[in-house]
Amino acid sequence: MDWLHIIILGIVEGITEFLPISSTGHLMLAEKLLGYSVSDPGLVAFTAVVQIGAIAAAIVYFWQDIWRIASAWCAGVVNPRARTFHYRMGWYVIIGSLPIAVVGLLLKDTIETVLRGLWFVAAGLMIWSIVLFLADRRGRETRHERNLTWRDAMAMGLMQCLSLIPGVSRSGATIASGLFRDIDRTTATRMSFFLGIPALMAAGGLEAVTQSQQIGRLIGWPQMILGIVVSFVVGYVAISWLLRFVSSNSFDKFVAYRLVLSTLLIILLAMGALAPV
Repeated sequence: MDWLHIIILGIVEGITEFLPISSTGHLMLAEKLLGYSVSDPGLVAFTAVVQIGAIAAAIVYFWQDIWRIASAWCAGVVNPRARTFHYRMGWYVIIGSLPIAVVGLLLKDTIETVLRGLWFVAAGLMIWSIVLFLADRRGRETRHERNLTWRDAMAMGLMQCLSLIPGVSRSGATIASGLFRDIDRTTATRMSFFLGIPALMAAGGLEAVTQSQQIGRLIGWPQMILGIVVSFVVGYVAISWLLRFVSSNSFDKFVAYRLVLSTLLIILLAMGALAPV
């Protein structure tokens, strides 16, 4: 794959991985505009593996939180008297990560074949923009991080499974779920990050191992590594910006963007100006 194209796709991944606008959908659209087939096995693997960079950025950004949660969970497992809020958060991340792990493995072939089409991206973008709009309007934001329960984690984890449909957006699905449960925007966004780290790292790592030869043959590992590095750098900046944004803004701008993009995509697909695969 062309080096410039790798850089472009790495930038797209870094920007869109954590914004509620669907990184998979944007990568598929970018790949198509660059002249590739979105059903190409090499690009399917690339889409999964390049997100390792953005997830690594989240790990670095939230390193102190991750360390507190991990150490508190380990201490709480051994000593019941050490079971603090961060111990419970450890369980919430585990509980919330299980649904997508199970569904992702069971539907892996379907996700990588049947759902690899721009019609799914257009539909996912449009439908979930409405869901995100309603969640943002109806959520009362009366609950904060210390008020989270295992039910919140399970609800957000189950909703995260919908992100396997291109266009829905993993962060969009989990954040909307949190807002519907009256969790404030910042907490819902932070929880979305925590749930995404194990799920996306596992998915990217699995693809890197099982599709190693495909990546080497169709993409090239030097190019793959460059894409990961670019997505890391851009992803770190995007995380910092998003957390500042949600602290004082609604998700209306993301909703509007999703609606405009999905409408434009539907028009182009219907006119035959853009092939769906």
